[in-house]
Formats: sequence, structure tokens, C-alpha cells
Amino acid sequence: MAGRSEGTSTGDVRLGLRENWQQFSLLVLLNAFVGGMVGLERTVVPLIGSQEFRIASTTIVVSFIVSFGVVKAFANLISGHLADLYGRKHLLVAGWLFGLPVPFMIGWGPTWGWVVAANALLGINQGLAWSMTVIMKVDLVGPKSRGLAAAALLSASTSLPATSPWVSPPS
Repeated sequence: MAGRSEGTSTGDVRLGLRENWQQFSLLVLLNAFVGGMVGLERTVVPLIGSQEFRIASTTIVVSFIVSFGVVKAFANLISGHLADLYGRKHLLVAGWLFGLPVPFMIGWGPTWGWVVAANALLGINQGLAWSMTVIMKVDLVGPKSRGLAAAALLSASTSLPATSPWVSPPS
């Protein structure tokens, strides 16, 4: 980003938190939702496995985490390259589109395989949506405020998952 400095304009692009606080805040909120989805799911899905599908093995009940982790790692790995090809906003939207069927698959899936597949889609959602919001926030604030952008990201993406078990309905 040579030629751009925080708070200055180059063409139509202005970097800095003050100049982009609305977009930055929206991206922080998106990170909170991304993290909240995972936090809520980590609380609810093991109960679904043991109570609805009558799975007695704890290892099998938490197998959904493996599908999520492997797919998210791969999505994180390729997200930068895909962003260069298609643009960050397109990848962010695509990430959310992959996440749309997840609650329905978990809620109405007839077998445990549907839950595991839903977690694979959630891994794509997380890998694309989370990665793009991180990169977009860092871009918006410029090089001088990268640390603030990273702190806001981590705060938003970890505080909602930590509180989501308290706001989820009791089983």
C-alpha cells in the first residue's frame, strides 16, 4: 500500500480508524457473529448427538469438531489466493452463503452425518468469512493501527462464543 498513509487520501481511498469507523465496526460485529455461531454450536451439538441421536461415545459425539477443523484449515489456507482472484467482499459473502444451511442441517438432519457435514460447511464459512474480515479490518485502519484491528478482532470473536452458552435456551 505504498503511497497511502493513515488519515490521508489517495484517490477515493482513505485509511484510518476515524475515517472508516463505520465499516470497521460492521466488520467487528461480523466477527462476533462468526465466533458466536461456533460458540453456540459447541454447546448445543454435543447434546444433540447424545440426546437426539443416542450416541454414547464421546469420541463420536465430538467428531463434528474434526470435520470443522480440517475444512477450516484448508479454507484459511486458500482464502488469500481466492481473495486475490475474486475480491475480498465476494469471498466474505461466499463464506456467509456456505454458513446459511448450517442451522437447518443441524436442526433437521436425519442422521449424525448431516451434523458432521454441517460442520464442514461451517468450517468453510469460518475460513472464508473470518479470514476476510480480519484482512479487511487491517486494510481499513492502515499500517499504523494494525494492532488495534487485531485486538478488536480477537475481542469480538472470542467474547461472543464465551457468552453464547449463557444466552442459548436451556435444554
